Amino acid sequence: MLRVAIAISAAGGAFWAHQDENGAFRGVTVDLAHALAADLGRDLQLLAYPNSNEITEDAARGAWDVTFIPMDDARAQKLDFGPVYNASESTWLVRPGLALATQADVDAPGVRPIAVANTTTGRAAAAFLKRTEVRGYPTMTEIMEALRTGEGDAFAMSRDGLERLSRDLPGSRVLPGRFFEAKTAAAVPKGQSAMLEIVTAFLRRTAQDGRLRAILDANDMREAEIPVGLAQ
Repeated sequence: MLRVAIAISAAGGAFWAHQDENGAFRGVTVDLAHALAADLGRDLQLLAYPNSNEITEDAARGAWDVTFIPMDDARAQKLDFGPVYNASESTWLVRPGLALATQADVDAPGVRPIAVANTTTGRAAAAFLKRTEVRGYPTMTEIMEALRTGEGDAFAMSRDGLERLSRDLPGSRVLPGRFFEAKTAAAVPKGQSAMLEIVTAFLRRTAQDGRLRAILDANDMREAEIPVGLAQ
């Protein structure tokens, strides 16, 4: 059995998965998990989490074998990372009715930035902000509710995910520019070197044989570039 940890929200993109109307998991990470299990000839168990922090914290107790997750130095203390398969800009989704137009506008007294708590993007947002502070929420449901009610003013996440979420929040806007480049990679619990070698070789194969490109395209990521060198 291959156990793959995924995170669930409507954001999509290279990291987030979602459930369709029949309850089946869909998304880039789901498709990668199925392809890896097929290559290994193993049954697949998908383990769903509300955010990347809970995936990270569960690594130490051996709850899962592989994940595909944004990387940073804090997370690297608990996980070992394989190749990056996607890089994307992190920016802000501004709630309806608020006149924020630039990255600098978010970093102002009285503005209430929000992010998913204890995540790569949340930590990057905290480092970027000098005149206000980011508030963390555990789930995407709470994040979207905060934007709808005005409890939060601007939500930090990858641009591709924010563009999807903005469709469900009429009047919201995704800001131009970026405060961070999020890199999503394969990862294993610390010290699991054999599985790290397996998933590293797998990602390189999928980049070489076109499966990674096909997975990204099938999940509305046709403009996403595969990192140079992954197929080498």
